[in-house]
Amino acid sequence: MTKLTRRDVLKAGTAVAAVAAGLPMPAVRAAEPIRIGAVLPFSGGLELFGNQAKLGLDLALAEINGAGGILGRPVELLYEDNKTDPKTSVERATSLIRRDQVLAITGPITSNARDAMMPTMSRSKVPLLYATNYEGGGCDRYLFAFNTVPNQELEKLLPVMKQKAGTSFYMFGADYVWPQKMFATAKTLVEGMGGTVAGTEFTPWGVKDFAPVIRRIKESGAKVLVFALPGADGITFIKQAEDLGLMKDVTVAFLGFAETYLGAFGPGKGQNMWVTVPFAASLDNPAVHDFVQRATAAAGGPVPVSHYAYTHHTALKAVKDALEKVGKVDREALVDGLEGLSFGTSVGPISIGAKDHHVSMPMFLAKTEGEGLVVVDQLGVIAPNAGCS
Repeated sequence: MTKLTRRDVLKAGTAVAAVAAGLPMPAVRAAEPIRIGAVLPFSGGLELFGNQAKLGLDLALAEINGAGGILGRPVELLYEDNKTDPKTSVERATSLIRRDQVLAITGPITSNARDAMMPTMSRSKVPLLYATNYEGGGCDRYLFAFNTVPNQELEKLLPVMKQKAGTSFYMFGADYVWPQKMFATAKTLVEGMGGTVAGTEFTPWGVKDFAPVIRRIKESGAKVLVFALPGADGITFIKQAEDLGLMKDVTVAFLGFAETYLGAFGPGKGQNMWVTVPFAASLDNPAVHDFVQRATAAAGGPVPVSHYAYTHHTALKAVKDALEKVGKVDREALVDGLEGLSFGTSVGPISIGAKDHHVSMPMFLAKTEGEGLVVVDQLGVIAPNAGCS
């Protein structure tokens, strides 16, 4: 009996997604496929983000192929597990480029994995479709960012925190480039509106006991906790913060929050945490309702549908629009087609910068309430300060 690899299983999942979404398996599969690689974490601690990315990509794949593919050719997604590791990310990307001759790659999740991959992407002239919120400054002909940069996430959120909770802020997050750059931007914004930063701390991955830092945050007297610790570590921290009473003393501005966290903190916990996001499943919008229904159908049952699913779905749909705009399929054509591209999504129109390759998009202020993420304010389209010279 032939042993299936993880790659085989993930690849087969795209066909399952098409069936679950109620889309036909098209005759266009007879044509040479357009191969897109996906380097994402399916192990190593950030699986919830990798799985959300896959949810959005699989849905977009089923929709594209169900509508006849791109310029008469089917799209094929080739998934690789980067194990939440930069070195593995480079190895997987190199394999997709050399062995599979992919048109482009989407992923990864962490900034250090993206930074590790970009020299390979640029040298090989293969576009990287990066759909995770990040710190900005990724400026390259072959890099396109489909999620938020600091100003899009912080400029509207922090004034609300000051108004609702107080002027003293504490910042705590993982010790890598995204939290570091987010906190640097946050410090400038906080001080610019007359607030103070009571403390800033970073933690390595895998910490199990956050009691000492929770105590320091409480003792600082801060009223707002700007929080940037993703994945399982972030869930562990919030659970311990609840148990030790910190959540009664501070209001959390949770950077990078997504619906995947909901329910992870325990009954009645993790309430009144504030976020700004480019998508929320609870938006009272027929197009959003339809997107969520299609995503859950493709998944085969109820699952969270977060902005990570939305932005990765958007990235693959952008490939279709870009290639059809220029009328041919190759890597340089994809870059040319993506530059300056505008198109509709379930939350409204977005546009890709012709020079900086970052996305202007609608943004939403929301908070955790009950078992959901409730949208408090629709902020309109916010342009990115990409950090490109």
